[in-house]
Amino acid sequence: MISVQETIEKYQSAIVQIATKSGTGTGFYLQDYDLIVTNNHVVKGNRFVTVKSKTMQKRLAQVLFADEKYDLAFLQPPINMKDLPPIKMGDYISLKDGDMVIAIGHPYGLNYTATQGVVSRVERVQQGLKYIQIDAAINPGNSGGPLVDEDGEVIGVNTFIIKGGDNLGFALPVSYLREALDQYMPIYGEVSIRCPSCSTMVTEQNLDAGKYCPNCGTKIEFPKKPEDEDAPVSGIAKTIEDILEKLGYSKELSRTGNNRWEVEEGTAKIRISYNPDNYFIICDAFLCRLPKQGIKEVYQYLLTENYLSRGKFFSLHGDTIVLSSLIYDLDMTTESGESMFRRLFRKADYYDNVLANKYHCQPILEEQ
Repeated sequence: MISVQETIEKYQSAIVQIATKSGTGTGFYLQDYDLIVTNNHVVKGNRFVTVKSKTMQKRLAQVLFADEKYDLAFLQPPINMKDLPPIKMGDYISLKDGDMVIAIGHPYGLNYTATQGVVSRVERVQQGLKYIQIDAAINPGNSGGPLVDEDGEVIGVNTFIIKGGDNLGFALPVSYLREALDQYMPIYGEVSIRCPSCSTMVTEQNLDAGKYCPNCGTKIEFPKKPEDEDAPVSGIAKTIEDILEKLGYSKELSRTGNNRWEVEEGTAKIRISYNPDNYFIICDAFLCRLPKQGIKEVYQYLLTENYLSRGKFFSLHGDTIVLSSLIYDLDMTTESGESMFRRLFRKADYYDNVLANKYHCQPILEEQ
């Protein structure tokens, strides 16, 4: 038996945060298979998703395997991750009600959160499948993360919760994961979907008539290839992504969720969000933190710049100085938005350096 702290330290380097244009989730790397495991609903409809971890900057990863019935998916690691500490799969059969477990993931975007609990029911049948019912708190963003036992081994994949329930979480047993891995490994590297009707491994090469499972005839739809996608996003979101690409940023790597993006300009981190309900695009550039001394001088500088600036303003988020800009969605075109974003990004980097060098403001604390 290993301690909770040892378990968390062991898993942190292998836990991956996953983002698509519609949301976020969690995955974990299995060294023996050289695959990242997650839930299918986290990556559904995507050929590529963005991933990042403590040992890897944000990158694109290809979805190699999708299984709608068991809600499993495998991603190809975008870099060599074989040097990470190995994570082993445990023995689901020996699991008992009341056993201690730990759920690890990124709930609500809070990186590397671990919650401890117990197994409420080893076998809880839902929609014809067995699940491990746990009372460890899991929330949106935990999906696809590992459920770990007292020996530090994976015994399940955190999959869903019952809304309104008090810590009613469910994890897919590791036995189902083993079956999927064993079935996929002979065609490792190929993009495949496991047929939800007969569990046949279907690739684009063996599709019957280009649409159907070759074994049972169930219609199978592969996600569109990036070059075949007509419009992955539309409206204002597409305009924002067009602007980011014109400014030299990857739209895929910039996405942090539905109608949310994040980029870095020099030392400044800029978050962009769009809420269709209030019609505004909000750009927040998070700069440095207030200094320990000389705060009065910093306030005077920020107020003066607020008076002189047009379309931008300073504010404080706690002790963090934020440079913001708002634009009404109907007023923004690709051309006007590009000009506004460029000015904001450059000013953010400029102000961050001035505040740090002249006023001795402190860098923002970042999770390592």
